[in-house]
Amino acid sequence: MELHDTTAHLFQSFLLVSGYFYLLPTVVVSIGINYGQIANNLPTPEKVVPLVRSIGATKVKLYDADQQVLRAFANTEVEFIVGLGNESLEKMQDQSEAQAWVKSNVQAYLPATKITCITVGNEVLTLDDNSLTQNLFPAMQNLHGALVNLGLDKQVTVTTAHSLAILESSYPPSAGAFRRELVPCVTEILDFHLKTGSPFLINAYPFFAYKANPDKVSLDFALFQSSTGIVDPATNLHYDNMLFAQIDAVYSALAVLGYKKLPVHISETGWPSRGDEDEVGATLENASKYNGNLMKVISQKRGTPLRPNGGDLNIYVFALFNENMKPGPTSERNYGLFKPDGTPTYQLPISGNDTTTPNTSILGSPPPSSPVSITSSDGYLTISSAMERPLSDFCSLVIPCLVLTMELLFLH
Repeated sequence: MELHDTTAHLFQSFLLVSGYFYLLPTVVVSIGINYGQIANNLPTPEKVVPLVRSIGATKVKLYDADQQVLRAFANTEVEFIVGLGNESLEKMQDQSEAQAWVKSNVQAYLPATKITCITVGNEVLTLDDNSLTQNLFPAMQNLHGALVNLGLDKQVTVTTAHSLAILESSYPPSAGAFRRELVPCVTEILDFHLKTGSPFLINAYPFFAYKANPDKVSLDFALFQSSTGIVDPATNLHYDNMLFAQIDAVYSALAVLGYKKLPVHISETGWPSRGDEDEVGATLENASKYNGNLMKVISQKRGTPLRPNGGDLNIYVFALFNENMKPGPTSERNYGLFKPDGTPTYQLPISGNDTTTPNTSILGSPPPSSPVSITSSDGYLTISSAMERPLSDFCSLVIPCLVLTMELLFLH
C-alpha cells in the first residue's frame, strides 16, 4: 500500500447541533482507523461512512470482511484492509478454500470498494499457540496464491499483524531485536513481505508500558509531551516521544535480520478513555492528549529519528467506536473516538488551546441493544493479553481532530 501524503490545513467549521453553533478550528489529516464491531449498539455502516470522512480517515481496517461495511463504502475511495480471523487459519491450509475466501470476500467487492490488503490472523506469534503459529505462514502463502490466480495480486497485498511483544528487546531503540525463538517464523514472513511488496504490521500501545510501571515510565513521554526525552547512547539519536522510540526499535530489529528497507505500518494503537481501578492512566484527559498530540506530529509529516523522511509510516488508530461487548478489563471497551451514538468520547486538542468538544449526538438515536454473536478472532477480542510485558513499552498513533461535518446532521 502506498502512504497517502498527510497534508494538514486549517479551516473554520460551523456546526449547528441541537440549536447551537460550535466553532471548530480544525486540522485535517489523512489517517487510518480500526473499525471493530464487538458491540450490540453501533450505528449502521451507512451511517458510519460520513463519520469516517468527518475525522479525515482515508483508510479503514476491519477484523473480518463484513459485507454490509464493504457495500456501504463502495465508491467512496476509502482504502480497506480486510481481515481473516485466527479461527480460520487452519481452513486456509487448503488452497481451494483460500481461493473461495478471496472470491467471496475480496473479488466480489472490487473495484467499487477499494480493498488493498488482507491481514491474516492477529498477533498470532505471541499467543503461544503452536497450531496457530504453524498455520499462519501457509495461510498467507495460499491467500497470496489465490490473489495471483485471480489477477488481483498487484492491487491487494497479504500480511499479518504482530504484537509489540514479538520483540525481545526494545530499549534503547538501537537494541531492538526479535525474540530468538520466533526468528525462524519471523524470517520466513519477512521474506514473504519482501517478495510480495507487503508491509510489516505492528500493534503497539504506550498505555500498557505506563500502566505496568507508572513510577518509572514517563507519562509525558508516552503522551508526546516530554520536554527532555531520551538519547540513544549507541546512535546519539534524540527521541521526544515513546512512539518514535518504539518504531525505531522495530526498524532496528528488522535491520538485524537484514531487512533495513522493509516498510513498517502501525496497524493498531490507541489510549483508553476509561479503565478499572488498577488501570493507571486510563482517563479521558490522557486519551485526548495522546490522540491530539499524535495528530499534530503526523500533520507535520515527521519521520522517526532513524527514518526521518517518514515515507512509509501508515498508522491505524484503535478504534472508531467504544465496543460494549468486548471481554476483559474496562479499558478494552473504551478505546473509541466515538460513542455508539456518534458523540465524540472526549475533547481532542487541535492546535494551541483549541479543542473539539463532545456534543449531543448527531447520528440520531442508536439502535437498541440486542444480543450479538461475536465471530471475530480471539486475537482481536482482547488487545492487552499479549502486550502486558515489560518489553511492550512504546508505540505510535495518529488521529485527526473530529471534524463534524454538516453531512452528519442530515443522517436519519
